[in-house]
Amino acid sequence: MDDLRQKFLEAISSATNEATLEDLRVSAVGKKGEISLKMRELGKMTPEERQTAGPALNALKDEVNSALAAKKEALGDAALDARLKGEWLDVTLPARGRPAGTIHPVSQVTEEVIAIFADMGFAVAEGPQIENDFYNFDALNIPPHHPARQEFDTFYMHRDADDERAPHVLRTHTSPVQIREMEKTGAPIRVIAPGRVYRSDYDQTHTPMFHQIEGMAIGKDISMANLKWVLEEFFAAFFEIDGIKTRFRASHFPFTEPSAEVDIQCSWVDGQLRIGEGDGWMEVLGSGMMHPKVLAAGGVDPEKYQGFAFGMGIDRIAMLKYGIPDLRAFFDSDLRWLRHYGFSALDMPSLAGGLSK
Repeated sequence: MDDLRQKFLEAISSATNEATLEDLRVSAVGKKGEISLKMRELGKMTPEERQTAGPALNALKDEVNSALAAKKEALGDAALDARLKGEWLDVTLPARGRPAGTIHPVSQVTEEVIAIFADMGFAVAEGPQIENDFYNFDALNIPPHHPARQEFDTFYMHRDADDERAPHVLRTHTSPVQIREMEKTGAPIRVIAPGRVYRSDYDQTHTPMFHQIEGMAIGKDISMANLKWVLEEFFAAFFEIDGIKTRFRASHFPFTEPSAEVDIQCSWVDGQLRIGEGDGWMEVLGSGMMHPKVLAAGGVDPEKYQGFAFGMGIDRIAMLKYGIPDLRAFFDSDLRWLRHYGFSALDMPSLAGGLSK
């Protein structure tokens, strides 16, 4: 045992890397190591011999294991010191150039829209993206036979055949947030609701998931004139064009009565869209006076209050303002596209400082 002790302790002391150290561990105390084999011989000894050899072998094994652990730690410390010396960097040197991250156009335009409506006294509200039938359809006066409730247009959540609860959907608009805010706050109220919405559609101007912002204002003397003023002020601020012309066309939405689609003045010059000039028109949003049934569903007395509502696609107005041709590129995660159309993270949009820089 003295020979074994001297042999392994000297070998461990002179080991220069962890691979050599592991080989020594296996040779000494592994299943077929020399010390392990010696310990198996204890069964062949007399009780008197085992009383002497057993403690001595255990002491040898502990000593070798301790030497192995100490050497492993020393080798690790030496490797760390060598790495620190090799990776040393003078932090007082000038920083290397690195491209800064950019803000996605959807996030930028959302902040722009919020800044504009906040200046007009609108609060911001959010709601769940998975809605039940009541908030997404019934409370908004959308009848059971309406095409929007069909599976070719709406994503329904899976449920068991014996599940008697109301079906849940990926919300098709952010209008359910308006109902929830009416229930929570009552009237009068002014609120906008930005967020993700989902519909079963996919082409150059439609994606299954996109972004909308909807707004409403409820009071005792709200009229279509208020709606027209709010939208015209919004367009002038958002597109940063004074005197931009709008056109209201009669339409039909289940949740508003009367309803109107809103167009803005535009022209096409050499294939390029120009907002605020020319004699062309482009539809940008839907709007109208809130239907009495919608007010009642939100807990607001339609005999005392009336209000207007509107909704627009954030992705769509971003395309119009910044000349982005294909909606699908918004969701392709292409860093080259984002570097081209992205915005500086330090330039927060505000009416005083400017929306887009």
